Amino acid sequence: MDSINQPVLEVQNLDLRYDDYVVMRGLSFSVNKGDIFIVMGVNGCGKSTLLKSLIGLMAPTKGRVLYYGKSFWDEDEIGKHNIMRCFGVLYQSGALWSSLTVGENIALPLQLYTKLSYQQIQEIVALKLSLVGLDGFGDFFPSGISGGMRKRASLARAIALDPDIIFFDEPSAGLDPINARKLDDLILELRDGLGATVVIITHELASIFGVGNNSVFLDAESKTMIATGDPKVLLANSKDLKVNQFLTRART
Repeated sequence: MDSINQPVLEVQNLDLRYDDYVVMRGLSFSVNKGDIFIVMGVNGCGKSTLLKSLIGLMAPTKGRVLYYGKSFWDEDEIGKHNIMRCFGVLYQSGALWSSLTVGENIALPLQLYTKLSYQQIQEIVALKLSLVGLDGFGDFFPSGISGGMRKRASLARAIALDPDIIFFDEPSAGLDPINARKLDDLILELRDGLGATVVIITHELASIFGVGNNSVFLDAESKTMIATGDPKVLLANSKDLKVNQFLTRART
């Protein structure tokens, strides 16, 4: 899927609720091709709920989520499925199947959604493992590798189908600063190498400033977005006290 000068992802006047409880309202922002787009805010502001709506797990109460101009939640099931084939997701927990080896985890989406031969799938699995720095670990089970390696294995599975968009839910959660930085570097390499667009849910400043070039700031109190743009520009120019406090908390 591609379109010149059209955002990869657009959120238009989105409201998110659990029954009568308002999580977020009035969200409108665009993600352009090649962006590393940060969804940021304090814990409990609705970041993960927004992610659920973006990847097809939770329908919004109001508004639209558009991929290349197509309104995801207005599509039929076949249309939704076709759009979902264009993105990969790295969940916070990694969500690897513990009963499968790392290689089998990566092979699973290829087995489910392609007609490739066994040998072709094995070649792709080896390539994806190489891209995330896990050569030779395909026969290991998730329990036999470190937390940082499990994150990378999960990323290899997320990119198995060469997605246009990769979503990350708190990718640095549970990682020490060194491994978190390595994962950020890997995200940059994959964005550049695959030509993918990246959306990251995070509150970690190192990742926000280290890789992000566009963002939206969600505010738990007002239950809406209060800023959007390059995080570095927001740090330099924002007049909003909440945004300033959030972006400078490690600098005070």
